[in-house]
Amino acid sequence: MTFPRVRMRRLRRNATFRRMMCEIALSPDDLIMPLFVRCGSGVRNEIPSMPGNYQLSPDTLVEEARAVEGAGVPAVILFGIPDEKDAVGSQAYAADGIICQAIEAVKQACPALCVITDVCLCEYTDHGHCGVIHVNRDGRRDVDNDATLELLVKEALAHAHAGADMVAPSDMMDGRVGAIRDALDAAGFSDVPIMAYSAKFASAFYGPFRDAAESPPQFGDRCSYQMDYANGREALREIALDIEEGADIVMVKPALPYLDIIRRAAERFDVPIAAYQVSGEFAAIKAAAANGWLDEKRAALETLTAIRRAGAKLILTYWAKEAGAWLR
Repeated sequence: MTFPRVRMRRLRRNATFRRMMCEIALSPDDLIMPLFVRCGSGVRNEIPSMPGNYQLSPDTLVEEARAVEGAGVPAVILFGIPDEKDAVGSQAYAADGIICQAIEAVKQACPALCVITDVCLCEYTDHGHCGVIHVNRDGRRDVDNDATLELLVKEALAHAHAGADMVAPSDMMDGRVGAIRDALDAAGFSDVPIMAYSAKFASAFYGPFRDAAESPPQFGDRCSYQMDYANGREALREIALDIEEGADIVMVKPALPYLDIIRRAAERFDVPIAAYQVSGEFAAIKAAAANGWLDEKRAALETLTAIRRAGAKLILTYWAKEAGAWLR
């Protein structure tokens, strides 16, 4: 049947009908708030390229965690900024390192809040890469995959011992999910889930994050371990391998430029799909809103809904606290 008998606008003509017919119900429970923590006390340094986001010391981190929880958002993911960096990122796995301090502080203040930790070395190395650097036979510097695995395992174990509810390896080293899963199980942390950054693309949208985490690479780029943005089948293979190695949740990062990957992953795999609405996505809308070109709230909720519609169950977003309040 066709027009005029079929009138698609009938069920859009008022707000009540539109709510009743809504296919995707975005909820605060879908959101995870990224937070940046550094040493000190009373620190609340706004990140210029990410308005409304801050580098926090453990005491101000606790205040922010309470606000996130108060907005109905169930989880945070922590990124550390150490006072000292070295070639092997030793502060990433130090028992008294900034992330371990932050975990203990947040869990004491907000025991019901899910605390996830980023497991990577880029914030902690003086060269800004996600692993141990070695020199190839041709004289080119590159990340040593297998040597890096040992340090990622130490980092994940340190976080678990400090009380992390979940660990999230973001380094894109081959085999790291299996190595971390084996180590967690052997150490008595079989109940700690792994959310793997499984399809993490070498993206231009990470720029503001590198300002926030003070982690830009000091030479070269990360294309030898992060994915080529042209590749879709490779992303599905990466996801499949991480699931085989024991990932409980798999992530696509960034989100909006890769909605097709999120959709294909959601249709193919029977595990929760996460997506990271990254700093560049956030900053672009913030900048447009500041210039009066976009309505920030409407644009943020539209993009978050699009990510959910594509198939992501969990969304890491710098709007989590605000969106949680909007949605409530």
